[in-house]
Amino acid sequence: MPTLVEIAHEHSDIDEASLEHLGSLLSEWGMLADFCFADMLLHLLSANGEFIVGAQVRAATGQTLYDTDLVGTVADPIEHKMIDQAFQTQKVVTGETKVDSLVEPVNLMAIPVRFEERIVAVLTRKWSQRTGRKPGQLERTYLAIFDDFTKMISTGLFPFVGRVADASVAPRVGDGVIVLDAETRVRYASPNAVSAMHRVGVSANAVGQTLAELGVAETAARHAFERREPVVEEFEQSSDVTLLTRTIPTLRRSGRQVVVTGGVVLLRDVSELRRRDRLLLTKDATIREIHHRVKNNLQTISSLLRLQARRLKSQEAIEAIAESVRRIRTIALVHETLSHEAGEDISFIEIVRPLLRLVEEGLQSTDRPVKFSVIGDGGRLPATVATPLSVVILELLQNAVDHGFPEGSRGGSVLVVLGIHEDGALTIRVIDNGRGLKSDFEMANVTGLGLSIVRTLVTTELAGTIQMRAAKVSDSAKDLTIAKDGDGTVVELLIPAVRD
Repeated sequence: MPTLVEIAHEHSDIDEASLEHLGSLLSEWGMLADFCFADMLLHLLSANGEFIVGAQVRAATGQTLYDTDLVGTVADPIEHKMIDQAFQTQKVVTGETKVDSLVEPVNLMAIPVRFEERIVAVLTRKWSQRTGRKPGQLERTYLAIFDDFTKMISTGLFPFVGRVADASVAPRVGDGVIVLDAETRVRYASPNAVSAMHRVGVSANAVGQTLAELGVAETAARHAFERREPVVEEFEQSSDVTLLTRTIPTLRRSGRQVVVTGGVVLLRDVSELRRRDRLLLTKDATIREIHHRVKNNLQTISSLLRLQARRLKSQEAIEAIAESVRRIRTIALVHETLSHEAGEDISFIEIVRPLLRLVEEGLQSTDRPVKFSVIGDGGRLPATVATPLSVVILELLQNAVDHGFPEGSRGGSVLVVLGIHEDGALTIRVIDNGRGLKSDFEMANVTGLGLSIVRTLVTTELAGTIQMRAAKVSDSAKDLTIAKDGDGTVVELLIPAVRD
């Protein structure tokens, strides 16, 4: 379905400032539809004189007249006449029209939308007396509120300009409505609003009292009236009760001045939502503490293994324990990063960088200096993926050093390249300019522990693929590049998308 901007650019010559004003109106008109219990359509004047539906909204408080979307359609001749009259006279026009779903005529109200000194669109409200709600005090009050907003729209006072509170996070009409006069005195409170006030300890009849006397949302209402714009405020009435309110002033023009005639307070009891938020924060803090303790335990195990290695005389055993220590420290790195971040996702580059430093500390030697670097960004990964993947990269780096740069070699460079494929898959390349692979190398025939771990983790636990091939790699001024001179190895990993 085309957007308002797309329809406007295709069919009309409306300017961007007017479009922004209409966009602000659309952010509010769900509330307007709820107050008038009816479908609402926004009509734009096209270049050839027709009125095209640019947007449509249905009320949550009433029955819709349309089962299909009308966006992009042209107003029929009957509606066109009333819409054009509202556009030309700059006044609200009412009449009757027809809809396919009903036999009898339905009511139509055409409201000119003013921006600065001109009419930029027409808002229509359609409702049926037969299918509409039966009139009662709530219905009459809500329609009176809608009538106030109708006058504000036609005089350019609604939607509000400037810093306006975000309507998307505010309560809806069905949550509870309080109607105020210009002194913030309650003229009407809907049943849901009365229930919400009862939960915060206001049991007396609110009608006739000011918000200051009731002790509810008085500061927000005062600020809304003073600034002549909506104000959203959340306040804890008690340790167990939290109210979310949005106060909207109703305005009218008096000569060159804008006068506040009253206001509407939408309110909702969000106590349960905030209680859940606090539980989530507590849970998150607990999870991070667990990661911190796991990291400490892994570091303790590493220290014990290093102590054990000092008592050994077999060089092969010492090297095996050193490899185990590096693997444990790699897993500890993941838990350390998770202990500082909210949630179970982790920025993978924050794991790879310290991992390179860990390898440099353990594998560097003066007779074979190897430079390690990383480029790219692997995005955020779940801990269940980041942990085995970190072990994989560690083994590949260690393999590159052991086999690409044996003792006595001149050393070289190892580059880790992280990327995200267009389908969301994670790509990792480990490139070195060492002595390269043997001509008969086959990944399937690998028996060494390090590459066996890599193959198992990548293909089984991560459901990915791995390729290891010889390549001509040169060491440029900045980093490694695959070129026509020099020897080297490229290991390519492809891990399927794991992000939500």
